[in-house]
Amino acid sequence: MNETLLPALLGMGTGLALIVAIGAQNAYLLRLGIDGAPRTVLTVVLICALSDAVLILAGVVGIGGLIRAMPEALTVIRFLGAGFLVVYGLMAARRALRPGPGQALVPTEEEPERLGGGSEGGTGTTTIVRGAGTRTSTSLGAAVLTTLALTWLNPHVYLDTVVFLGSVANQQVGEARWWWAGGAVTGSLVWFFALGFGARLLRPVFARPAAWRVLDGLIAVVMIALGASLAFGA
Repeated sequence: MNETLLPALLGMGTGLALIVAIGAQNAYLLRLGIDGAPRTVLTVVLICALSDAVLILAGVVGIGGLIRAMPEALTVIRFLGAGFLVVYGLMAARRALRPGPGQALVPTEEEPERLGGGSEGGTGTTTIVRGAGTRTSTSLGAAVLTTLALTWLNPHVYLDTVVFLGSVANQQVGEARWWWAGGAVTGSLVWFFALGFGARLLRPVFARPAAWRVLDGLIAVVMIALGASLAFGA
C-alpha cells in the first residue's frame, strides 16, 4: 500500500506546490470563475488540467532532456509569451483605470445564480453589467484561446512541469514513478476545479464596482510583471 499511496501523495504535494501560486494562468482562471458562464469555466478548467497532465507525463517519459537541448525554441516561446502577457496586462490596467459605468454584478432575471439575499419577493439572481448595457461573459472561443496562450507560451511551464517534475518523478523506483505522476496530475485537476468553480463564491464581493477595479489592477500587475520577467530572461 505504501509503495503506491506514498509516491502518489508526494506527487500531489509537489505538483500543488508548483501550481498553487499567483501566476498568469491562475489569475485569468480566477477572474473567469467569478464572471464566466459555467460551460466556459468548465472548458477552461479542463484545458488547464489536461495541459498539466500532458506536460507531467511528457516529463516522466523523458521529454525533459529534449527541451534542455532546444534553448532556441524556449527563447522564441519566451518572447511570444512576454508580449502576450504585457498586452493582456495593459488591457486589465485599462479596465481598472477606466471602468464602464455600472461595472458590477446586479440583479436580473437572466441568470439562475443567487447573489446574496436579493430583494424581498424577488429572485436575487445576478449577471454582470458594464458600460451602458448588460455585459455578456467572455466568449468560449476567446477564453479557450487565451487559456492556451497563457499555458503554452509560458517557458517556465516546460522547465518546471516537464523538466523539474519529470526529474523528480523519475527518481522514484520502478512503477512508483507512475503513481507519483498520477498524484501530481490529480493535484492539478483538484486545484483547477477548486479555483475555477470556487471563485463563484466571491460573487457577492464583486457586487461592488470597486472590487472589479482592485481585481483588474492586481491582474494587470501580475501579468505585466511576469511579461517583463520573461522578456528580460528572469
